[in-house]
Amino acid sequence: MLTIKTIGLFVFFLWGTHLVHGQQGIQINEKAPHFRAYDHKGSVINLDTILNKNKVVLLFYRGQWCPYCNRHMSALQDSLHLITEKDARVIAITQEKNDAINQTLQKTNTSFSIIYDENHQIMDAYDVTFYLSKSKHLLYQSFGINVNKASGNNDRALPVPATFIISEKGVVINRHFNKNYKVRMSVNEILKSLE
Repeated sequence: MLTIKTIGLFVFFLWGTHLVHGQQGIQINEKAPHFRAYDHKGSVINLDTILNKNKVVLLFYRGQWCPYCNRHMSALQDSLHLITEKDARVIAITQEKNDAINQTLQKTNTSFSIIYDENHQIMDAYDVTFYLSKSKHLLYQSFGINVNKASGNNDRALPVPATFIISEKGVVINRHFNKNYKVRMSVNEILKSLE
């Protein structure tokens, strides 16, 4: 017999897989928008400076509450040495503040930079921002996920989970942009893109 909670979880995940409209993400061969921000360690992350020496694997993730995000971050951490051997650096962007980033670090053992994208300026520049409807936000809250509280904003903004591979010239050479949050760029595809 199905319980209310089981039905609620089914509806939550079914509803959560619907497509988000409007966002396209920046495209291959486009110039990657510049940003300068502090990561969770307090280090200045200046994209242009990093690109003087390294390629960049830039990923956007929804939050510490998302198991698909945590799996993807863990997979990148597990293969980080293979990525850095290709003269690349991984940078993660989230709309969540440092308290939530600390939970991500505990769940994933991530050692690469994670940036709290205050007011989702980087997300907007890369065209990955979407907004939960009020009803969907209430549904998320019923499962203990408060997007606004985690971000410090009141607009229910989340990123489409996306990955952009950026060359030293500052150009996107590959990307993964799928509005189905369950699908992510594999480590193998990242490594091939960096060759």
